[in-house]
Amino acid sequence: MSITSLDGNRFAEMILSGANHLSANAEIVDALNVFPVPDGDTGTNMKLSITSGSKEAQANKQDHIGKVGAAFAKGLLMGARGNSGVILSQLFRGFSKDIEHKSTITGEEFAHALKAGMETAYKAVMKPVEGTILTVAKDAANEAVKAAGKTDDLIEIMEKTLEEAKRSLERTQDLLPVLKEVGVVDSGGQGLVFVYEGFLSSLAGKEIPSAGPAAPSMEELVSAQHHQNVHGFMDTEDIKFGYCTEFMVRLENGKRPYNEEEFRSDLSQYGDSLLVISDEDVAKVHIHSERPGEVLSYGQQYGPLIHMKIENMREQHSALKKKKPAARAPLKEKQEYAIITVSMGKGVGKLLKSIGASAVIEGGQTMNPSTEDIVKAVKSANAKNVIILPNNKNIIMAAEQAADIAEGNVAVVPSKTLPQGMAAILAFNPTASLETNCQGMAEAMKEVKTGQVTYAVRDTVIDGVKISKGDYMGIADGKIVTSGPNLLETAKNLLNEMIDEDSEILTVLYGEDADKQELDQLTDYANQNFEDIEMEVHDGGQPVYTYIFSVE
Repeated sequence: MSITSLDGNRFAEMILSGANHLSANAEIVDALNVFPVPDGDTGTNMKLSITSGSKEAQANKQDHIGKVGAAFAKGLLMGARGNSGVILSQLFRGFSKDIEHKSTITGEEFAHALKAGMETAYKAVMKPVEGTILTVAKDAANEAVKAAGKTDDLIEIMEKTLEEAKRSLERTQDLLPVLKEVGVVDSGGQGLVFVYEGFLSSLAGKEIPSAGPAAPSMEELVSAQHHQNVHGFMDTEDIKFGYCTEFMVRLENGKRPYNEEEFRSDLSQYGDSLLVISDEDVAKVHIHSERPGEVLSYGQQYGPLIHMKIENMREQHSALKKKKPAARAPLKEKQEYAIITVSMGKGVGKLLKSIGASAVIEGGQTMNPSTEDIVKAVKSANAKNVIILPNNKNIIMAAEQAADIAEGNVAVVPSKTLPQGMAAILAFNPTASLETNCQGMAEAMKEVKTGQVTYAVRDTVIDGVKISKGDYMGIADGKIVTSGPNLLETAKNLLNEMIDEDSEILTVLYGEDADKQELDQLTDYANQNFEDIEMEVHDGGQPVYTYIFSVE
C-alpha cells in the first residue's frame, strides 16, 4: 500500500487517531514529571488541547486539506492548556498555515509543513530549551524532509518521521541532565510521539494496541467547564445589545465582493460579541445587536441568507433572573484596570481578591486553564487595561497567547508562583500606566521567596536529595532542598532554608489536607525561632501542597 496524496478527509482521520492515542496514554505522559510531585499534568493538558482541535477538524471535515488544517489549528489555539498544549498548538498552527491554500498535499509538502510548524513553535518560545518537545519536533521534521527527498509515499515518510521522533525522545535525557538524573524522558516529547503514532496508524490502516477513546473523562470535562464560568453579572436593563443574531450568507458572484476583514469591520458597528467564520462559499456570523434587521440587510448584500436565528437576550435574562438571582452587583462602565489571576483553592482565591485581584480563574497544577478560558476572563473583566498573573510557570504561555488574542490593552506579568502573584498585586498602582505597573510588579516578584511542601509519588534522587515514595519534600523557589518521612519536620527544615537575617514577613497558606494541630506546632516553631519575623496564616484550601510559604 502506498499513499502519495493527502486530502482533508484523510487528514481529519489522522488527527482523530492522533488525539485518540494521546488521550489513551495521557496518564503515562503525566507520570513523566521531573519532580516526583503529584501534579503531573502534561498529558492532561495535551489531551484536552488536541481534543479541542480534533473536535473542530471533525466538525469541518471535507476534501480541502487546507480548510481542515485551519479548523484544527483554531481549535487547538483556543483549547491550548499549559506550555505543552500551547507548543502543540503552535506546531500545528505553522503546519496548517503552510498548507492553507492547498486542497491536497504530497509527501514532500507534508514534510515541509511539519518543518514550518516546528519553526513556528520555536519562534513562539522566548528561550527555547533543547531536550523538550521542541527538539523532538525539530528532529522529526528534519527527518521527514530528508525522507521526502527519497520517496513520495506518505506512509514511508511518516514511518521515518516517527522513528526519528522516538530516537530524539530518548536523546532528551542527554540534552537535559535532570531528565537522566530522575530516569525519565521529556513528557511533552512523549506526547508528540503518541500523536505521530496515531497519525501513522491512520495512514497505514493499522490499529495501535494501546489506542483508546479520545474524549476526556466526565470529571475533566466538568472541571474544564468550571474554568469557563468566570464572568460578570448584570441587570436586564444594562444589556446594551439585546438580540443574539446568528446567520449564514451563501456568497454569490454578482453580489458585493466578499472580503472577510472588511465584512467583519462593517458588522462590528452594529454590536458586540462578533464572530465571523468563512470559507469560499459561506460566511457564518454571530453578533449581539440592537438592530438585527439592519445586520441581516447588510449580510444580504453578499448573497442569500440561510440558517437565521434571532433571540431576545433581555427576555432570556429576565427568565434566568427569576430562576436564580444575580450573584453580584451589575458591571456597567469600563473600569480603568483589572487584574486577572489564577489560583487553586477557594481560600487562595478569596485572599487574592482581598488584596486587589479583580477576577480569579480556578486552575493550577492539576488543571491549567485554557487560552480560551483566559480570553473569556479578560472580556468579562470589562476594563480598559488588563493585567494577567498566571502564578504558575506552566500557564504563562497560555496567558501570553490569550493576551495576543484578546481585545484591548492586555499584558502578562509572568508570575511563576502564588507568592510572586501576591507580591505583584500588592505592588500595583492604579494611577500608573500599564507599562509602569508591569515593570513595578515584575520587580516586586523578585523580592519574594516561594516555599512548597508536598509528598513524593515515586523514588528518585534529584539535586542530590534522595527521595522515597511517600516522603514529604520541601521545595524552595523550584528546587527540592529537604525531604523526609515527617511532614512537620520537612516544613520546619524548609523554613530554616528560606528565612535569613534580611527576611521580614512570612505568609503561610495551609492546604486542604493540613492538620490543625500540626499547623499550630509549625506556627509555634516559627514564632519561637524567627522572633523578628511578622507572620500571617491563611486557609488556602489548595490541593497538592500542604503548605505554601511566602518569605519577603
